[in-house]
Amino acid sequence: MKPLHTIGAVVGTTALSVFTAAQAWAATTAPAVAEVTEEVVEAAVAGPIKAPTVEQMAGMVDKGDTTWMLISSVLVLMMSIPGLALFYGGLVRTKNMLSVLMQVLTIVSVAALVWVSWGYTLAFTSGSPYIGGLSKAFLAGVDGTTFAATFSNNVYIPELAFVVFQMTFACITPALIVGAFAERIKFTPLIIFTVLWLTLAYFPIAHMVWYWAGPDFLPDAPTDTGLLWGMGALDFAGGTVVHINAGIAGLVGCLVIGKRLGYKTENMPPHSLVMTMIGASLLWVGWFGFNAGSNLEANGVTAVAFINTFVATAAATVAWAVIEQIVHKKPSLLGAATGAVAGLVAITPASGLAAPMTSILLGFAASIVCFFFVTTVKNKLGYDDSLDVFGVHCVGGIIGAIGTGIVADPALGGQGFFDYTVFPAGVGEYDMAAQVITQIKAVGITVIWSGLVSAVLFYALKFTIGLRPSEEVEQAGLDISEHGERAYNY
Repeated sequence: MKPLHTIGAVVGTTALSVFTAAQAWAATTAPAVAEVTEEVVEAAVAGPIKAPTVEQMAGMVDKGDTTWMLISSVLVLMMSIPGLALFYGGLVRTKNMLSVLMQVLTIVSVAALVWVSWGYTLAFTSGSPYIGGLSKAFLAGVDGTTFAATFSNNVYIPELAFVVFQMTFACITPALIVGAFAERIKFTPLIIFTVLWLTLAYFPIAHMVWYWAGPDFLPDAPTDTGLLWGMGALDFAGGTVVHINAGIAGLVGCLVIGKRLGYKTENMPPHSLVMTMIGASLLWVGWFGFNAGSNLEANGVTAVAFINTFVATAAATVAWAVIEQIVHKKPSLLGAATGAVAGLVAITPASGLAAPMTSILLGFAASIVCFFFVTTVKNKLGYDDSLDVFGVHCVGGIIGAIGTGIVADPALGGQGFFDYTVFPAGVGEYDMAAQVITQIKAVGITVIWSGLVSAVLFYALKFTIGLRPSEEVEQAGLDISEHGERAYNY
């Protein structure tokens, strides 16, 4: 990305040339044309506008950016339904396939309603370093004429485009959690948990990591940020907000609920690895919207996030297959698909900050560590994380979040970071050691916050309405008992 002052100079020079060439022509045209052209030139020469008005923002919106954000929103929704639903559904036994599909579909729908009601305002308005306010509850004051900041001075997108993009993140995050205790939770308490967890865990973490006043306003309001943003934590697309957040909640849930009946004594193979492969593929494709869309613009950094997402995932897939070839003498489809997801998770916080070659290394590292947790650590400790939500999402997210502090270093080809406390924003001085320490602090805060909230909620539900169905229901499967139908009738 070119420095903003260089871009401004180019724009200004071009505008002056156009203005000079147009002066002779302007003499034979309506005076209003010359006046408008002169205003445009003066604005270009003056450079970016600090703290623009809403009317000025309206002229700073690019149709290409808006289009990309709406497409990215569709891609992220596809990650949840059908992507995650099929990925998880294929991994459970036939008698629980429909229940998983219903859980993911309903969580996405409920989360969308919660987001527009009070989620958006709690996550993305000014309040405290920990949580936003209620000024935009039920989308008050948000319509087609309001705008959201991007990461560039004087570049805006329609606020509703930002709302719907971030809504898809709020939809998929709680849906990720269900894989940790799949096949053994009742439907109603799960949905109640989703609403409460979003409110008490997801929205605060999203605010702490992603909320800030915007590049045109932060210099005059340097403390108007979330806690982790203010600390300088880097999370391009949701390593802490989505994956660590959901992964630790999943671990807590599987511990509180307990192991599946027959765990370690009965064979529990995935009922359809074809479904899982389809789901993993949809996740990979949709993840380009997840990561590259998080740049909020369609520019060079978007392309950086796009290619990094591609190659890190490819590296993690290959690494997992190679590890299985060495350890088990047979590379499995389940392993390769799991490796792909681990790579997607790990590159998420670093996607717009790393370089392609370091992204490949990050993908390799994530596969190795996640494989160790999914196989060795889980077996040693004996917890029943059904679909490896903790082992892939939390552990992979931690590897990615801490690794971001390394791969973002410009000395390794990374993008560094922009200093938004000055106007116009410029590239800041990068200190790898200090950044890694900051990343570790962000990981710790996320794990503690989400872990405590999740424990309180799971225990509260366990000792009130109950979380787990009876043994008879669990043996028969949740499809019939919870929903009165089967995934397959043959």
